[in-house]
Amino acid sequence: MPAIELNLISGRTIQQGVSMEHGKEKHAYTLACGIVELDPEDFKALGIYVNTNVRLKNEFGEIVVKAVEAEQGPNPGLCWVPMGPWANMVTNPRTYSMGLPTFKGVPVTIEPAPEEKVLDSIELIEAVCL
Repeated sequence: MPAIELNLISGRTIQQGVSMEHGKEKHAYTLACGIVELDPEDFKALGIYVNTNVRLKNEFGEIVVKAVEAEQGPNPGLCWVPMGPWANMVTNPRTYSMGLPTFKGVPVTIEPAPEEKVLDSIELIEAVCL
């Protein structure tokens, strides 16, 4: 299966904030945060359709999320994952004495993973901690 290299950007979204207030263990939180927004050109490069599960990986970790079409753009070469446990799996943990990790411009490899499941927040934390 094809894989492409992109720069990961993470940040807050309205959907993330609303779903977080209702409970991070709820399905709505997974739908809001267990995603990666991709440019249509990057969908073509991967040979996948919208709502296909994909694996993001880099030197810090890997995670399976659902690929959705970017709400802003065009921005080929960039991908967006809302802040949360899914983004944290591939975010540089080094804080460079600032107390916050780097949430912007993190290199990731993305590859199709249509047969793999997007873990919900509880499953994800259990997989990492147990």
